Amino acid sequence: MVTALTVDFSLALQAVSASVLVHGSDRILFANAAMERLLGYGLEALQQMPPHGWAAPEFADELQRYGQRALAEEGELPAIEIEALTGSGSLRVLEVKAHRVMLDGQPCAVLTGQDLSDIRHVQTSLLDIGRVLYQILENNPVATFVIDKSHRVTHWNASCAQLTGREASEMLGRDDSWRAFYPEARPLLADLILNGNVEQERERLYGRHCQPSLHIANAYEVEGYFPNFGREGRWLYFTAAPLFDAHGEVVGAIETLQDITRRRQAEDELRRHRNELENMIADRTAELLSTHHELEAFLENASVGIISTANQQIQRGNKKFIEMFELGDVAPHGLPTRRLFKSDADYEALTWVARPVLSQGGSMLHETELCTLAGNPLWVQIIAYAADPADPEAGTWWLLQDRTEVRRVQQELELNYERMKQTNMRLEEAQNQLLQSEKMASIGQLAAGVAHEINNPIGFVSSNLGSLRGYVQPVFALLALLKKTPADALPGDVREELDRVDAAVDLSFVEEDLPQLLDESEEGLSRVKKIVQDLKDFSRVDHADWQDADLNAGLDSTLNVVMNEVKYKAEVRKDYAVLPPVHCIAAQLNQVFMNLIVNAAHAIKERGTITLTTRAEDGWVRIEIADTGSGMSEEVKRRIFEPFFTTKPVGQGTGLGLSLSFSIVQKHGGRIEVDSEPGVGTRFTVWIPLHPPQPA
Repeated sequence: MVTALTVDFSLALQAVSASVLVHGSDRILFANAAMERLLGYGLEALQQMPPHGWAAPEFADELQRYGQRALAEEGELPAIEIEALTGSGSLRVLEVKAHRVMLDGQPCAVLTGQDLSDIRHVQTSLLDIGRVLYQILENNPVATFVIDKSHRVTHWNASCAQLTGREASEMLGRDDSWRAFYPEARPLLADLILNGNVEQERERLYGRHCQPSLHIANAYEVEGYFPNFGREGRWLYFTAAPLFDAHGEVVGAIETLQDITRRRQAEDELRRHRNELENMIADRTAELLSTHHELEAFLENASVGIISTANQQIQRGNKKFIEMFELGDVAPHGLPTRRLFKSDADYEALTWVARPVLSQGGSMLHETELCTLAGNPLWVQIIAYAADPADPEAGTWWLLQDRTEVRRVQQELELNYERMKQTNMRLEEAQNQLLQSEKMASIGQLAAGVAHEINNPIGFVSSNLGSLRGYVQPVFALLALLKKTPADALPGDVREELDRVDAAVDLSFVEEDLPQLLDESEEGLSRVKKIVQDLKDFSRVDHADWQDADLNAGLDSTLNVVMNEVKYKAEVRKDYAVLPPVHCIAAQLNQVFMNLIVNAAHAIKERGTITLTTRAEDGWVRIEIADTGSGMSEEVKRRIFEPFFTTKPVGQGTGLGLSLSFSIVQKHGGRIEVDSEPGVGTRFTVWIPLHPPQPA
């Protein structure tokens, strides 16, 4: 068994730059300094290990078998790759070679190790870079293909396949890449770069469209039309550049293609629009020149005065302006605008009106009084607009129309209009009164007809009831006498018939109930008579002229007429005072009371109270009609006496009730007051003088 190496052999191994380790059958005998540095162990530590002790656990068996094989076989063994677990704990990839030597008659294995870690790292990095470059090329949205020095396609990305309709599997390895673009054989831009004859062939193949790239050396770019792409062909922008190896030799070329069809279409459309615009501008220029001459003629011959002002002076004025303002031989140019106004106040007033409008770029329409140079007043309608809204005083156009006569006629019309309004108001009031009179007349006619139709039957029914009462009393007296007569005093058949009738009719009950029935019938007839009389009193058909009337009685008769509107909504409370007779048209005042009572009932949503109060005060009669209804807002109170104003739904009110009531009270020299609070109720107070002024 070999225990140590000779000094000469050890020194020889130390002089070797390669990493060397010598081991016997069961332990490491020697490691030179290079191997110590590689494994990270000193010689003593290595000599304590088995021959395979420095290998990573998963490679220990393989290294052990390799060492045993080296000890057993002659010559150098094929190299193996293993991972070494260094003293620092890191793993390093080693290429190990072994051969057998005989020392002191014993076989020993001499192992040399080459560190492959850095080489593997570089290889892995290159592979990773290659994969990244491939992904960049493949996933690039720009269509790209690469050809090698032999013009064979080595890369054909997905965008290129989508653009050309040729899949990568169909194109890779082929040297006729032109088939994807042209129907006949011709070199592509990338082919020309590989051939080195771009300058010689570019004009023949692409005309003047092929130009050197401004950004990449030795690269070229072209825009071309490819009719075989898509339905209507496509415009492509393609660039090609050479690919160099580490020695600067051209080993291939890369070409990119971008679909610029939309851009070219937009450029064509823009070019067409530009041509149209140029033609339009030429036509418009000619039209404006013609319009300018026409406008000059229009300004000079217009039927209104036209002036242009700047810096508070007139710059130009047409013939109508000279005529209107009596300039005579005075030239408009340079004339101060203040000369057209009677006073500084008038001048400042127009400036105050015009400046805000003109500074906003708007046009001003205004009427004011100006004066001629001779001092004669003119009423002028002015239309003005600023040439430059930012500086209205720098330039403003004014159209001046003489409306002096129109103003005079307008004032006369306004005066006549006011007269017509007053006349119309009087006519409307008269019409309202006429409507009321006709209404009351109709009610009176109805009441007279009803009274006539009802009074006749009431008369004979009342007479018949009186006769019936006179007939019934003797009959009951006779029956009482018969019932008192002894049974044996009457014939048997008479007594039996009397008993049978008494049992069937209950003559005692009939005798007691029949007078009550007659009393109730007479009371009903009295009530019917009262209703007819109230209706006649309400309409006062027989009192249509001014007469003395009892307003308490009128209020009661009106309440009876409208009771059907009131009794389901409110309890009516009366607080009457003794009133002197009032000289009035009773039927019209009854109409006022009716409107106020009905409105009070309508204002109560569910159940409430209506209070009627009358008082006599200092030659006046005061009638109050108050309710506990919903009340009115201030806005409604201001408008309740306007004709046709109503708060009721459409179809339920005409809006004339309170307006007519107001007119009637005014006609009687009185007034109506209203006091209302929302949610509390409303109180109308009617004041009527005892002796109102008589109409003319």
